[in-house]
Amino acid sequence: MSDQPGKTGTGATQPKLNPGDEAAPGTPGTGEDICADCGGSGRVKGQECQTCSGTGKVTKAIGGA
Repeated sequence: MSDQPGKTGTGATQPKLNPGDEAAPGTPGTGEDICADCGGSGRVKGQECQTCSGTGKVTKAIGGA
């Protein structure tokens, strides 16, 4: 296995998940949503939002997925 973060033994890069993500971006049955904790700004009380890692977006399951 590789010692590099985000890499597996096959060399494939794993998508970065934020704490508020329900699945990896691009996963079938998911969609991008605005982070409920920061309202999409990426900041909470002047700091980077911990839920979305400052992106203002999270990946959520849609349609009962």
